[in-house]
Amino acid sequence: MRKIVAASFLLLHASAAAQAQTAPFDMSGERPQGASTAPRLTPPAPPAATPPVPVTPPISVTPAPARPPAPVAAPITVLPPPAAQASQPGAAANAASQPRPRDIRRYLVPFSKFSLGGEYDRRSWSVYLTPEQAAAKASFTFAYQNSIVVAPEASALTVYLNNRPIGQQRVGSADGSSAVTFEVPSGLLQPGANLVTFQAEQRHRTDCSIQSTYELWSNIDPAGTYLSFAGGNAAELSSADAIRAIGVDGAGRTEFDIVVPALEQPGTTKPLLRLAQGLSVLSSMPNQIVAFSTASLPAAGPGKLGVLVGTAAELRPLFPRLPPGAESAPLAAFVTDPRSGSPVLLISGPSWQAVSSAIDTIVSPTDRSAGVRRDALTTERWSAPNAPLVFSDTRIALSQLGVKTTEFSGRRFRTSFNIAVPADFYANGYGEAKVLLDAAYTDNVLPGSHIDIYVNDNIASTVPLTTTTGGILRHLPIRVTMRHFKPGLNTIAIETILMTKDDAACAPGATATANPRFALFDTSEVHIPDFARVGQRPNLAAMSGTAYPYGRAAEPTPLFIDRVDADTLSAAATLLGQMAVMAGHPIAVETVASPNTIGDRDTIFIGSISQMPATALTQANISTASQASWRPVADPQPGAVDTDTAFEEWNSKVSGGILRSRITALREWLGRSFDITRSSLQFIPGAEKVFTPSNADTLMVAQGSSPLGGGSWTVVAAPSAKDLREGLEVLTGELNWSQMSGHITTYSSKTGKIETVPVTRFDFVPSTPWSISNYRLIAANWLSTNILSYASLLVVFVLLIGVATSKMLKTLGRSE
Repeated sequence: MRKIVAASFLLLHASAAAQAQTAPFDMSGERPQGASTAPRLTPPAPPAATPPVPVTPPISVTPAPARPPAPVAAPITVLPPPAAQASQPGAAANAASQPRPRDIRRYLVPFSKFSLGGEYDRRSWSVYLTPEQAAAKASFTFAYQNSIVVAPEASALTVYLNNRPIGQQRVGSADGSSAVTFEVPSGLLQPGANLVTFQAEQRHRTDCSIQSTYELWSNIDPAGTYLSFAGGNAAELSSADAIRAIGVDGAGRTEFDIVVPALEQPGTTKPLLRLAQGLSVLSSMPNQIVAFSTASLPAAGPGKLGVLVGTAAELRPLFPRLPPGAESAPLAAFVTDPRSGSPVLLISGPSWQAVSSAIDTIVSPTDRSAGVRRDALTTERWSAPNAPLVFSDTRIALSQLGVKTTEFSGRRFRTSFNIAVPADFYANGYGEAKVLLDAAYTDNVLPGSHIDIYVNDNIASTVPLTTTTGGILRHLPIRVTMRHFKPGLNTIAIETILMTKDDAACAPGATATANPRFALFDTSEVHIPDFARVGQRPNLAAMSGTAYPYGRAAEPTPLFIDRVDADTLSAAATLLGQMAVMAGHPIAVETVASPNTIGDRDTIFIGSISQMPATALTQANISTASQASWRPVADPQPGAVDTDTAFEEWNSKVSGGILRSRITALREWLGRSFDITRSSLQFIPGAEKVFTPSNADTLMVAQGSSPLGGGSWTVVAAPSAKDLREGLEVLTGELNWSQMSGHITTYSSKTGKIETVPVTRFDFVPSTPWSISNYRLIAANWLSTNILSYASLLVVFVLLIGVATSKMLKTLGRSE
């Protein structure tokens, strides 16, 4: 009996101990050690006071709350800090049920489409991060899909942050898009610019030919490529960082949404356009648009910044709880949008004069005197490093242009870098640059291999590799014609085609060879010689490259806008913002109502074609009849005849049509191969033909001279204000902006094509002090592009020399 009682006693004691050691699953927050498990009453804490909107002139910031604000009736309500919320009754019990702060997502790809092609490809650009984002725990995610012929076992994508590899992924996502995430090491990110690099090394599954390398690609999805920052602190922005760190959305675009209740009032246009340019220069993103409106702010999102501009009285209906300082002094402050929790730039004051002063506090750091010369074009937001601006004889090492020493084991190696030249560059007829190449190749490389140099995707030089014993090239000079250079940014690519006996046999596994057969060293240099410098009018390529001549103006540029509405002003702001990025500073403008008040200055006309002054169209050589005839074409009706198609059909029917087409083909071949055109065979350039835009075109940019010939007039027109806005949003994109050149550039929204009308007659505009050497270079380039004039002058000089020699011999010789 005693044994039974003792056993029962021990069993009860063990059960009690087990209950003490194993507590039931608790959904409430964690308890500190030693705390009692019995519930205790907590006295209610007094409600926290609503913090006021901070104002620190000239620019201040209101941090975004750590968690989204709860919906309330008041227009703006700032929640108490998280510590105050946790002290309220029931906060500990409800801590687990509260949603965790969402990770902040920062999209990274500044392009609408991003692809890495060939056997080797490397792309770099910088992303601006705030101090809060740089300090937060981060992860890097990218989504990609590759060609089905890419061999996964021999191909890899590598991601670098600030030149440090953070992860490598085997390329094996041919069936669909795959997402890859890498953790970012702590301390790697830094406040300010951070370099992002994608590098692809790809090999073909079965083919060893050069042609097969063009089938290799990996597409990176911009919407699936981003940095994720843990916690809500990464959403906090400081004054300058909020603009520079605006970033892009999932399509690679950046948008400034500016709400101005008094948009159409006189006197607001000039400060608003200055603000738009300042925001564009601060962010320096490649695909920026500016959208004006008079109502509430559009929905917030990545790559967007909302801006409220107006006097305190004008903004109070949209933002009732304005900071107190807005009614007494200029104010530029960041406040929090109560609907989205995103920062909004608030610019206000008691009057529009005060608003203009507040705008200057933001834009003035970007101002630069027209006489101060830049050393580089700002391209790092889409192509790092910045492109050095070359004005005269210069040698630059490839290491300074972002090219790394690379050992390559494939068949086609390609790398590229950027160099910029000024707007008055004039050496496309005779100029020659040099690539001083440091490279090496093995004895496996067969004769017939070669090194090609491309300028803006046009082949400029080819050097064959003829030895069979390999070799080391030390500063091998490769002459590069400058005929494909243009004012502004120029991309130079080095491509090496390597052929070997192993590739000819293409045994199984030969595509994945790991033995290097070529090496490019970053000690290679690019030598740009002295070139002719003189401005040309008209020259849309110079305007797109460096905003010439408006970026050099010492006085405000006259700007004619047919009407101040949301569409037209948005189009003007988007255009001027892109020009300001190319110029490196905002362009001062003054609005004019009539061309009669402009005089002989450089001017921009922007608006719908029907409201464009006839004088401006005449000076740009645009038919004035287009004001009534240029209308967007609707879908073709059944039975409608296309004019171009009908003309080609009749051209083939008429006698001599086939002969004419062959002559045209020959003329085009001479132009492509030897740069011989009809204009180069003329003594004097012919007159410009009057241009009439097609009804398929939805945007036109044309440039001509002012009535007295002392300035450049640029006309930006479209059939309607809506077409103007939509067309400029496309044309100012990074991929399209560089295509603007010649005398006239048109864009069609239906076909997506950008077409140009070349310049047939232009005027020289002196841009540098007079010098014999520069004028000699100018004459050399002009004669190189007008070969008939050159040949005629050569014959004349030969005759003169013959006559002079004959007379000299008669005088000095012995007569019988």
